[in-house]
Amino acid sequence: MTATIHASADEPTTDEPSAGDRYLIISADGHAGANIAGYRSYLPSRWHDEFDAWAAAYVNPFADLAAADADRNWNHERRLAELEADGVVAEVLYPNTVPPFFPSGNLLAPAPGRDDQDRRWAGLQAHNRWLADFCALAPTRFGGIAQILLHDVDAAVAEIRWAHEHDLFGGIMLPGVAPGSGLEPLHSEVYDPIWSVCEELGVVLNQHGGAGLPADIGMDAASRAVLLVELPIYSHRGMWHLMFGGAFERHPALKFVLTEQGTGWIPGALRSLDWFAGRMRIEAAAEYHFGGEAMSKLSLTPSEYFERNCWVGASFIRRVECEQRDDIGVHKIMWGTDYPHSEGTTPFTREALRASCHDVTRSDLQLMLGTTAAEVYGFDLDALAPIARRVGPTVSELQVPLDAYPAGSTCNAFDSTAIVRSW
Repeated sequence: MTATIHASADEPTTDEPSAGDRYLIISADGHAGANIAGYRSYLPSRWHDEFDAWAAAYVNPFADLAAADADRNWNHERRLAELEADGVVAEVLYPNTVPPFFPSGNLLAPAPGRDDQDRRWAGLQAHNRWLADFCALAPTRFGGIAQILLHDVDAAVAEIRWAHEHDLFGGIMLPGVAPGSGLEPLHSEVYDPIWSVCEELGVVLNQHGGAGLPADIGMDAASRAVLLVELPIYSHRGMWHLMFGGAFERHPALKFVLTEQGTGWIPGALRSLDWFAGRMRIEAAAEYHFGGEAMSKLSLTPSEYFERNCWVGASFIRRVECEQRDDIGVHKIMWGTDYPHSEGTTPFTREALRASCHDVTRSDLQLMLGTTAAEVYGFDLDALAPIARRVGPTVSELQVPLDAYPAGSTCNAFDSTAIVRSW
């Protein structure tokens, strides 16, 4: 099955464009959630009084959730209309809005303390149940990602089974474990029941940028700048924890996706990880004394585990990253628009693709735009094809280099030396 859409069965299937050819775009990075009041009915009644008090006192710090356009998170008709206008037919849906009893959206929230675990867990379950209802409004187009916490592995496993039974086929969002959080690190075998149920059911493990941030980040000027630079690093850690902890060894069919963390770091990181892994296998090397025991349990190199078990949700990939696609593995990259975030490509996805990918072959670009996401998450391409024939960008239009960036967009896909020098 191919995801490239043709107006006629007689049109050519080479990389040469023809007038009717259109791409089928599945965004591997979308965000959705209810407004705060919308979660109340999804909470057990015993939490309602506490929820009412929390909701009345909560002040939202995020402009995109307090503005008039915030309804793009929960208004499915508006969402589908704006996505179609942008050439996108389906989305993987990460959380965005603030679930009950959280200090912020769960992408950046620290792990709950012991006294806060029960109510936070109730809040995440409310989000998951809202999301299942939301995705059911367009079941072939929304691949919802359920949220879990790690303080109770049995409860997490039960929630994963619930999410799978309720067609949240985007998988689960794996929380990061920050240093000093009090939780077992992700390389611990205590989480094996989670890896086992995900492998058994084909549930994808997703880790979004922002996962694993320490709780004690300062908010002075320098701390905020450092946070922005270091934010992806904490999220990357999950990959090598699962590698060196043996999760991928013990669960060879496990799927792990790193989303909105950039892609340019991957080739260098894999070279470094392979070097360490090799040194850890040499008894005479100093590195052996640190990692020899762990490496004795592994049969593959880190780059081989990446090839077998890992994919990248490459939100608004920049030109320089697109040029590295073969070093990363073009079949590992999944485009994302980051809708409805202001740093995303909407409503300029066509322009972003022209800026970054105008000289990519049709077969490679279709892999990044939709085919790989469909295979990883299980989207039904036959169901999506008629929509793509109607709204997808044509092959020929995306082959035209962009000569001017759209006014008003702050997406870093529109990046250039000229812009940087203008600072």
